[in-house]
Amino acid sequence: MGKLFGFLQYERQLPEDRDPLERLNDWNEIHELLPLEKQKEQAGRCMSCAVPFCHSGMVIKGVPTGCPLHNLIPEWNDLLYKEQWNLAKERLLRTNSFPEFTGRVCPALCEGACTCGIHQPQITVRQNELSIIEHAFENGFMEPRRPAVSTGKKIAIVGSGPAGLACAEILNRLGHSVTVFERSDRVGGLLMYGIPNMKLEKRIVDRRVELMKKEGVTFRTSCHVGVNQSADELIKDFDAVVLCCGSGKPRSLNVPGSEGRGVAYALSYLTASTRHVLDGKADLPEELNAKDKHVIIVGGGDTGTDCVGTALRQGCKSVHQLEIMPKPPVSRTAQNPWPEYPKILKIDYAQQEAIAKYGSDPRQYQLQTREIQRDEKGNVCAVITDRIQWIRGEDGRMSPKVLEGTTKKWQADLVLIAMGFTGPEDTLIQSYGLTQDGRSNVAAENYQTVCKGVFTAGDMHSGQSLVVRAINEGQQAAMACHEYLVQE
Repeated sequence: MGKLFGFLQYERQLPEDRDPLERLNDWNEIHELLPLEKQKEQAGRCMSCAVPFCHSGMVIKGVPTGCPLHNLIPEWNDLLYKEQWNLAKERLLRTNSFPEFTGRVCPALCEGACTCGIHQPQITVRQNELSIIEHAFENGFMEPRRPAVSTGKKIAIVGSGPAGLACAEILNRLGHSVTVFERSDRVGGLLMYGIPNMKLEKRIVDRRVELMKKEGVTFRTSCHVGVNQSADELIKDFDAVVLCCGSGKPRSLNVPGSEGRGVAYALSYLTASTRHVLDGKADLPEELNAKDKHVIIVGGGDTGTDCVGTALRQGCKSVHQLEIMPKPPVSRTAQNPWPEYPKILKIDYAQQEAIAKYGSDPRQYQLQTREIQRDEKGNVCAVITDRIQWIRGEDGRMSPKVLEGTTKKWQADLVLIAMGFTGPEDTLIQSYGLTQDGRSNVAAENYQTVCKGVFTAGDMHSGQSLVVRAINEGQQAAMACHEYLVQE
């Protein structure tokens, strides 16, 4: 282990984020890194448990706990503490294709399952991970590794999000010729356009893509398979196809006034904002610009939070985030014991910024949207909500009940829908005649669909989830595809 009884000697410490009001003036990354000596101390807190739940990747009551990638956390914590940086990087990359992504945007399921967290603040696993990979890039340890042999097999991967990139990285390493097709103008999928720049600077994505190109992976952008690129040609020209297209159908808000200008889906809004930041164009589309507007975000989670942070940077007059679920407790309850992921109230970066600017948390809980009101010109002017109470029915399921006399009117000029997604888009499902499960995800057995030689992974296969889970699915699908190819 790192330092004997280090968890008793050192307190948990994270680097200071940039000042909330200061960072609203730019789109740069908000997080910093600790000095290496301080990060070494944090790695020394690792207890090297006899049973390290941090990388268990278990599912308890339907909720994942511990790292789905089964990262070798105690091992590289020990190596970081001993300053064996290159070995730490090797052990980290043994299981995680992209620690520079998960180290920034993962909710750290590993930390929720940390044994130290039973009795004191858990180990800073995510920050340790990030410091290892960033040290590796900065010091020249991340050199291209081209495969030693070539199998002669060609694979097409559709989608360059975390699942697609992870799949490409593994298959290329195994000696296959990999081409990644991306319908957008830039590689990265969700990593590029779904996560704002202040959480994940796009130079980080580009840095990894450039490394993968040097390792032999080919990328084709502005290539929408099934639209401007024939899906049938991929079957003919490649030995296997892996679909990693995400879960692109947004869940709609079916209330009066929800159709028309002034109402937008969160992903469209975030994509337009990031494209504007990267392209440096003078103006955003008015319907996707929060400047001088009262903004209402319907839906919670990371996407809703990212909309808050984006609206603040665009110069909104006010922003509120309406959540239908109850406000989480400030600490674990008896129904949420360790090692389950702690379902507790967290103040994320965008809420910190809103509090610093307006003096209050933008989140409002247990609210159900009844109507979006428009003025005589058809412009959004207000959102009408009712407070609800969650009631358990005879079948054991919870359902919302509107509380009489709680109707409230919220001033609004722009409404953003961040209610999640309902499944993958239909284009490739129809093109390849794929079947879907009860949740509309693409059905597969060991990642192989009903269409011979066609595999699937990520949100398209398992539903909307975390970046870390998408990376894991991409890696697993790559191995399933490899086994298929070597048996052909």
